[in-house]
Amino acid sequence: MDFKVIEKKSDPRYRNFGCVVYPDSAPPDWMEILSSYHVPAFVSPIHDSDLNPVGNEHKKDHYHVMFMYEGKKSRAQIQEVFSSFGGVGCEVINSIRGYARYLCHLDNPEKHQYNPEDVKAFAGADYLSICSLATDKYKAIGDMMDFCNLECIFSFSYLCRYAKEYRYDWYRILCDSGAFIMKEYLKGLKWEIDNCEVPKNEQIKSVE
Repeated sequence: MDFKVIEKKSDPRYRNFGCVVYPDSAPPDWMEILSSYHVPAFVSPIHDSDLNPVGNEHKKDHYHVMFMYEGKKSRAQIQEVFSSFGGVGCEVINSIRGYARYLCHLDNPEKHQYNPEDVKAFAGADYLSICSLATDKYKAIGDMMDFCNLECIFSFSYLCRYAKEYRYDWYRILCDSGAFIMKEYLKGLKWEIDNCEVPKNEQIKSVE
């Protein structure tokens, strides 16, 4: 008996996809359309300061979009979704963290740096938890120390209130793992001011 070998048609599937949206050609409510799919997604700040590597001319204003599905999808399925809100292209994302960081050029210092707080998240996606690195935490703690030195801040509660209001990236670190080191640092900083001949700022905050 002859057996025929049936070749299965290749239909590779993936979980994470990206595209670009040009605001001048997308529907006015494109973000609402995107949100209606209820898929965890990020939309970058508008990239309005990107330059072409040749000629240093400004690139056309655009957004980067990334979708993160729980199950695998084909390119054809996702292209249909992206087309519904004006998405151009359909890129397979190999690294969620790497692509998320690219939304703001966090690992590309030669490019314009965009504010991570301007990233829009949908369907419960948490941008900072996905894109954060250990080195980001250490740099943020160093920035907090420098800030307290410059402003003569000794109060941990004041630092928390300030971070909550103005620096949410600091606030997250203080809530998660950075509280102990900053409390100890502020205690040491206060001791140095009280016991060493260091000029005091008239706006020094008292320890609470």
